[in-house]
Amino acid sequence: MATTPTPHNAAKPGDLAKTVLMPGDPLRAKFIAETYLEHPVCFNTVRNMLGYTGEYQGKRVSVMGSGMGMPSIGIYSYELYHFYNVENIIRIGSAGGIADGVKVRDIVVGIGACTNSNYAAQYHLPGPFAPIADFDLAQKAVQYAREHGIHTVVGNVLSSDTFYDDDVNALAAWKKMGVLAVEMESAALYMNAARAGKKALCLLTISDCPFTGESLSAEERQTSFRDMMEIALSISE
Repeated sequence: MATTPTPHNAAKPGDLAKTVLMPGDPLRAKFIAETYLEHPVCFNTVRNMLGYTGEYQGKRVSVMGSGMGMPSIGIYSYELYHFYNVENIIRIGSAGGIADGVKVRDIVVGIGACTNSNYAAQYHLPGPFAPIADFDLAQKAVQYAREHGIHTVVGNVLSSDTFYDDDVNALAAWKKMGVLAVEMESAALYMNAARAGKKALCLLTISDCPFTGESLSAEERQTSFRDMMEIALSISE
């Protein structure tokens, strides 16, 4: 086990809860801490990747930004699992809806994450790896949403290494396979969790739909995903 703090996280042992919510945007982490947590304490400002620990309905919960892309969430989630004894990471991010019927502000529960990344190569597996969510966390998220009248869509997402893809037909190909949405982090988080023997779940709010042109502003993405945030907070263990 490596020593803490790490080069990317100023937290000391015991500063983090067993469950960490991870939005990509560190300002969204700040918003969640200030809006939902009681007595939030900031444990990290390194690289402005803000992290906080507080209480939500009597449970100790942490929230920390992950940055954009699989290399970034790969670093932060690895350190949380291996160096800070975190057991559960719930990614709460934005995604582009690509399936028919998936609309802006819909919440996607990503039970699997396809990817065009080479992230799994480090494990030297004899075949492709299928990154999946923790079933218990996913089940709790869907159950909570149903009980509170929150619409969710459950299924496969795409974790892409490219935001500006030179292949203009790539998303249409994934859509044909029933993929609901595209984002950039879930597959790496699921692989890190699998390797560490820990739990992970990705909840995604649709911020834009590439095939229809619908989209939310940057400010709306930062502050308007409350249903997703409340689901994640409520299922924290």
